[in-house]
This record gives sequence, C-alpha cells and structure tokens, in this order.
Amino acid sequence: MLSGIEGGELGSDRIMKAQHLDLLLDILAQPTAPFREEHVIATVSRVLEQARVPFFTDPLGNLVVGAASQSEYLRLVREKSTEPLRVFIAHMDHPGFHGVEWLAPRRLKVQWHGGAPVKHLTGASVWLADSHGWTGSGTLARVKLTASKRTIDTAEVRIDAQGRAIAKGAARGRMPEAADAPLDLPASTLYGGFRFRAPVWRSGKKLYTKAADDLVGVFAIVATALALFGKRRAARPPPFLGLLTRAEEVGFIGAIGHFDLGWLAQSQGRRPVVCVSLEASRTLPGAIVGKGPVVRLGDRRTVFNPGALKVLADVAEQVLPGTHQRRIMDGGTCEATAATAYGFPSIGISVPLGNYHNQGFEGGPDCKRRDGPAPEFVHLDDIAGELELCRALMKTGLPWDDPWKKQRQLLQKNLRHYRKLL
Repeated sequence: MLSGIEGGELGSDRIMKAQHLDLLLDILAQPTAPFREEHVIATVSRVLEQARVPFFTDPLGNLVVGAASQSEYLRLVREKSTEPLRVFIAHMDHPGFHGVEWLAPRRLKVQWHGGAPVKHLTGASVWLADSHGWTGSGTLARVKLTASKRTIDTAEVRIDAQGRAIAKGAARGRMPEAADAPLDLPASTLYGGFRFRAPVWRSGKKLYTKAADDLVGVFAIVATALALFGKRRAARPPPFLGLLTRAEEVGFIGAIGHFDLGWLAQSQGRRPVVCVSLEASRTLPGAIVGKGPVVRLGDRRTVFNPGALKVLADVAEQVLPGTHQRRIMDGGTCEATAATAYGFPSIGISVPLGNYHNQGFEGGPDCKRRDGPAPEFVHLDDIAGELELCRALMKTGLPWDDPWKKQRQLLQKNLRHYRKLL
C-alpha cells in the first residue's frame, strides 16, 4: 500500500481489487500537464511490459494499447468482421503550467495550459516537476487571467526555500520535504500544477488527488487491457484498442493527431468501429459522486451515437442495475466529440468528478476558500462500476448491428394491439 494513502480496509470496496487500487494510486500519483505526460507514459508502459500486453507509441506520442506496432494495429482495423473494434480513449494530461523564464532567483514565469480556478490564486501552493520527477514547490503570484476570464494565462511561481521543497524521486504517496529547489534547471524544462497535502490520498471510499481528470480513465483502459490480455492468450486478438492521448486539455491535440493519421479510417468497408470515451467529468445534478458511473449521453458539444448508446445503456442495466447513472455531461467536452467529428460512432462513460479542474465547487479537504484551488475527488465504487462496464462492452455478440431490434418489436406489438382502432 502506498505511503500517504489514508482510509479504511479494501474489503468494503465493491468490485475494486487490491491490485487495481494499487495501480490506480500509482497512476494518480504521477506528475502530468499538457504536453508533459512522460511520467504517466513511463508508469503505464512499465505495467504493460510486465504483463506482456502489446502497446506502442504513435507519431504524436500517444500510447496505443492492444497492438504492438502500427502494422498490428492496421491488421486489427482491416480484419473482416461484424464484431466492432472498440477503441477506448482517455487522456494522460491534466491542466497545468510550463516554465517560461527565470525572472530572478526563485521567481519563475509560467504559462498555463487548460482550465483552472480563477479566484483566490495568490499564494496558492504549486508543485514543480521535470522529466526526472518532482523538483520543487512554490506559490503563485502576479496571476494574469485570459481575456475570457475563464482560466489562467500567465503567473509567477515563487519557489519555496530549502526545507519546503519537493525532492526528486519522491515516493508515490507523498512529496517529501527538505530538498534543493530547482534553481539550476532551465525554466522550459519545468512544469507543474496545484499542490495539496499529497498527490493522492484516501478518505473512506473517496480518493482526493491533484489530478483525477483523466488519469482515472487511463487507469480504466490499462486495467481493461490487463484483463483482456491476461494469463492465457487467445488465438486471435480481442477487438480492443486503447488510445491514451496527450494534450487533451488544450483541444484534443493527441486524439486529433491520431485520427488525422487515417489508420482507423482504414476500417471502412471491413469492420465497424466504436469509440468509447472514458472521462472523469464534472459532477452535475443527475450525475453525483458515489452513485455509480454515468452512461454519458453527450457532452457540451454534441449528443453521442444513438445506436451504440443503446448497447451501452442495455449493458449498464444488465451489469449495474440501480448502480449507474444516465446524463448528458455538459460540464465540458470530451474526446468522443473529436471522434464524432471524424465520423466514428462514439459513446462515453464518465466517473463523476468533484472539484473539476481543481476548482473548489464542492469544497472539502485542502479547499481553503470556495471556488479557489482544491483537490479533485472521485469515488471508488464509481471507478469499480466503470471497470465493469468496460469489461461488459468487450463481450462478443452484443447487438451492435441492430441495437433497437427488441424495442422495435415492442413497438410493433403495440401497433398490432391498436390496429383495429385505426
């Protein structure tokens, strides 16, 4: 078990296994920001290598899980089959900043990328990292918002003195004290985000963390792949691909780049493709933390494919009766929108997320003032339910080709009953 993780015994967690929890915490503990996903990539790669799950890196730096190379990917895509290829998508970044230049000793100018709270920012604690790991900590000053006033544009990070800094190679669960601040490192190598008592900690069945969006989705894809490519290898690979993307928080950059490669489009005329977005999405009325994963009917930009959604909704009723939710999660957009724009049928599963983008909407531990910086939080039962849905969606023989058949038969039965009155 990770140091710095608080909470009760695992036996109270429905479905979530000890090895799953350990993997989840390990991924959540990694530093990440848009275009700086290297530690998440390294952690996931290590786990997949140890389990002998095939994966490779595409030309954009996204991780592709379920195939060992581009040629294996294309063989899977081009296979003549009525069984659709399920492409599960999650992103490895979270809003954060990049170092721009040293203004003075212990004063670093930074550029923010992605969403952020816009209140109570002066003096807020932040962490810093580079390609080697945690490098230091500091506080925000001279914060400038974007023209829309909806997120941070630039700021100054005032580096903590020795004794408050974060050590390189920090333990997974905590950011140790007493280390040299990163004053000798080039500004452009540094990045960071909001800092709390630990990268991740547990309180009951809730996990509080610097970044659940979308490292929870990354975890779900990795755990699904481990189950599919487990102890015994099937003669044929499962109809599964995981796409772990970069820089989603600034406009789906990794996903768009992958779709632009044209690899998935080579499925046309040979096998159907269904894209499944896995997100940690802002909690909203009808999508509450702890009430189960959400069958996502759409996002802020669009509704999703009705046929594929029917399959997902029916699967959820079968495997999670009374313990899942349904909603258009319009608190933000997700990579299902990008997939839809490229012509692929898309659906989504969301884990309700408290304090979306580290904004203290729901408050709680380490949220000093409402709407100010706060740790995101999720519920273990919601994540466990998401894993159940992912595994269930991989079952063969689901009615992807005619998902409305049973509903149509019920409608026709009703027609026959009332036809004499026409």
